[in-house]
Amino acid sequence: MDVDGFWDLVERSAEETRDKGERVKWLKEHLSGLSAEEIVDYHTWFTIHRNRACTWDMYAVCYYVAGFGSSDGFEYFVDWLISLGREAFEKVVDCPDRIVELPEVQRLIELARAFVHRRISTSGDIWLGRFTQTRLHTLLEEEYPQYELFAYVTFDPYQQVTGEDTEHLGDAVRARGVDSKFPFVTYYVECDGEPWDWSDREEFTRRLPRLASHYEFIEDLDERSRRYATWWPERTFWRERIRAWVFHREGTTITWRDISRLR
Repeated sequence: MDVDGFWDLVERSAEETRDKGERVKWLKEHLSGLSAEEIVDYHTWFTIHRNRACTWDMYAVCYYVAGFGSSDGFEYFVDWLISLGREAFEKVVDCPDRIVELPEVQRLIELARAFVHRRISTSGDIWLGRFTQTRLHTLLEEEYPQYELFAYVTFDPYQQVTGEDTEHLGDAVRARGVDSKFPFVTYYVECDGEPWDWSDREEFTRRLPRLASHYEFIEDLDERSRRYATWWPERTFWRERIRAWVFHREGTTITWRDISRLR
């Protein structure tokens, strides 16, 4: 199986199924009908493309788009990116900032937006602020930018065809000179590129200017807003309403909040 055959299976699995679960079953069924060598081919191409996306800039993209920063979360994010197909993957892999062009990501950005209403009353050195934040939409499981099971579709077919444990599948891929960069938090493997501080606005804007335009940094907020921005929930996708009351006097701030979720 060459690289075109790999992408053909990936994209057909999306076209001929309705959800992530069906897609995994579809791929397993089709891979089970191939030879052991072809199954290793598929897993090798999958590993190669995973490795291409294992960069610090892509990790930063994962953190802001998906809202999580764990190493395994990044791994499943890359799996999801590959599942979007060849055109989407190639558009983003060498220029992660282009991820904002993908319709799937545009929807995620829209869902992550919060609608904030502020009311502040002042009297001398005392002010009372009420902040209500509402997210109006719910993120469906099918839209979530993770796809861990997509990475395991070769395991069962390989066992069925060869009768060997899946560890031998990894050995077969490494025998071809391809070693996975995931999981990358080890003494021997890490992301490609230069590590950088994702919370550094200047660096984030320099490296990922289009993505940075969609996110607000704490230093961009007014003084009063900064008082609650540090604990305010970030990048949550479920439908919710959060209300916070802030009482401030002579340098002392007392904050309490009432949380109620809308269904």
